[in-house]
Amino acid sequence: MEQGLSGTIGVVVVAAGRGERAGASVEGPKQYRRIGGRPVIWHTLKAFLDWPKSGPIAVVIHPDDRALLDQAVADLPAREELIIVTGGATRQASVLNGLRALQGHGVNYVMIQDGVRPFVNGDLLERVAAGLAAGHVAILPAVPVSDTIKRADASGVITATVPRHDLHAAQTPQSFFYDTILGAHERAAEEKAMAFTDDASIAEWAGIPVHLVEGSIDNVKLTVQRDIAMADEKLKGLALPDVRTGNGYDVHQLEAGDGVTLCGIFIPHDQKLKGHSDADVALHALTDALLATCGAGDIGDHFPPSDMRWKGAPSRIFLEHAARIVQAAGGTIMNADISLIAEAPKIGPHRQAMREKLAEILDISLDRCSVKATTNETIGFVGRREGIAAIATATVVYRGA
Repeated sequence: MEQGLSGTIGVVVVAAGRGERAGASVEGPKQYRRIGGRPVIWHTLKAFLDWPKSGPIAVVIHPDDRALLDQAVADLPAREELIIVTGGATRQASVLNGLRALQGHGVNYVMIQDGVRPFVNGDLLERVAAGLAAGHVAILPAVPVSDTIKRADASGVITATVPRHDLHAAQTPQSFFYDTILGAHERAAEEKAMAFTDDASIAEWAGIPVHLVEGSIDNVKLTVQRDIAMADEKLKGLALPDVRTGNGYDVHQLEAGDGVTLCGIFIPHDQKLKGHSDADVALHALTDALLATCGAGDIGDHFPPSDMRWKGAPSRIFLEHAARIVQAAGGTIMNADISLIAEAPKIGPHRQAMREKLAEILDISLDRCSVKATTNETIGFVGRREGIAAIATATVVYRGA
């Protein structure tokens, strides 16, 4: 539990609507439409069931939808612990039914979530919980409005441009001290105050200060058919990760010297590698492999040998640059593998240090870094000790659209 939270967080998931704007479907209302192979409400409920701070969860449904809900959650863990509640004629009435259903369950705080926001995640829930832990009685996750907002008259003529610097788009879960929001809802019902579009509005009406926390641009509400189609496409993209493999090859000539630098490790030797930079053939090959995973050209495009800035430069600069390009494109480096082909010097005594250097440069774990070496059996330019070659392979996972 977050420091400052002293009790149980209950959840009300509101899923009693008919969703007319999403159009008719044999699957039923939009909360039961399938995205990524599962009903929308399955994704929403799973997010809360997976969150370790969730307490009892009340699911508010239409009286005709019990069979649809049972089918939707059939394979969810702890589904038998869900509290199933029948909704009312309005969203406001449905939320009140859900709040009442949590009475007697030892709830101190409550999160009220739209059933058709399937992309709510643990990071957002933690931010909301932190707001409650700070002592704020009402928390509203929201994102700043980015579009220009216009006001128009009944004929469709623009009458004003609304300043947007202080405008925010409200999301859920809107979260509260339980007794406070239950009391506000009960009072609104008694006074037949019905002009509320969300629970934060009821809190404002009741004089309860509502504090904003950062929402999530992914936490969208599925309203129309296109929203559902886009959510389905997104989840299918996540289910099939974009895994890419890049290859790189480089070779540098050997000449008289005092040692070679390979994988960022200097090895004393009676020869050195000839090149504009430090001629680290291994890191050059790996740089090309990483760039290949996002179609970003090769090392020469980014660090041309004609540019004197790179004369004698350590090749880790090139590899770090390629890693930043991959990360900016949404990639996560999963594996780096280098094969060195050389008659000398011996690579074995330095392999561990090389792997550790790769892990440091790429900021990945050691088990994801591999360095291998072989000779060329005295054949060709490598066999004659005229040069050293390197072959590198990089595996990168890119985020789905």
